[in-house]
Amino acid sequence: MILPARVKLCEVGLRDGLQNEPKILTVSEKLKLAESLIDAGFKVIELGSFMSPKAVPQMADTDELFKLLKSVKGVELRALVANKRGVERAIDCGCRKIKLNVSASKRHNLANINKTPRETVAGFNENVDLALKNGLEVSGSISMPFGSPWEGLIPVEDVEGIVEAYLGVGIKEISLSDAAGVATPKQVYDMCRSMQKKYPDVIWWLHFHNTRGMAMANILASMEAGIRNFDTALGGFGGCPFVPGAAGNVSSEDVVHMMDEMGIETGIDILKLIELSRNLQAILGHKGDSYIIKAGRSKDLFK
Repeated sequence: MILPARVKLCEVGLRDGLQNEPKILTVSEKLKLAESLIDAGFKVIELGSFMSPKAVPQMADTDELFKLLKSVKGVELRALVANKRGVERAIDCGCRKIKLNVSASKRHNLANINKTPRETVAGFNENVDLALKNGLEVSGSISMPFGSPWEGLIPVEDVEGIVEAYLGVGIKEISLSDAAGVATPKQVYDMCRSMQKKYPDVIWWLHFHNTRGMAMANILASMEAGIRNFDTALGGFGGCPFVPGAAGNVSSEDVVHMMDEMGIETGIDILKLIELSRNLQAILGHKGDSYIIKAGRSKDLFK
């Protein structure tokens, strides 16, 4: 088994973890959580999204959160953006990095915005130009590259078409996001190998929802394929409000624990992470999808 010495994790709990929660955290609660995640060692954090407050009220105060937290040396703070208005909000509040998104599912994309995935990315040109002119970095993500609830498996050619469309507007950091939670390890390994071979200049991120319990196995398959960057969510909370039956993103503490046990460096303090996850459970009033919170660390059994 060929594994990396180190991986980079992006904590997406403040966006992906909270966007589907009935309880809306205050900006003060989010600020304290963000500061605690930084203290635990995260160098990349997705603070929220600049979506319509009517559509996603949980993210309505993302602007205020960026203003309060400001910039943190050595930490990348980013947010998800859907349109030009979102880019403008990012600029106004001091956000320095945005992420655009498109679905690899044609039916999903057409139903949402009446455009094909390639047409959607081509339309990002105005957004990218505006962001770059104002000093923002831009990355992109592809939802459901491994399959969708609407058309099943997605042809790899469709995913490649979106990658090329992103490259066409100057985006070279791309996330493959299994929002539907349908990916399997061999499929993930094959696609990661194929994408890296065909697009060697792209910086790849992987984002797995644990809907069917495959997320950890998919991360392992990704690492064997050469991927080093992964999104995780504190406590395993969350889920996409637009995907039927979607569960949360893979738990941050579960991933850090696995890396620790395998000798793979993350730079993240697992004990601080466990405490944060328990605190978030208390705030939200229910448990997340975290095995480490339920069972504890393996090494604690041997003391």
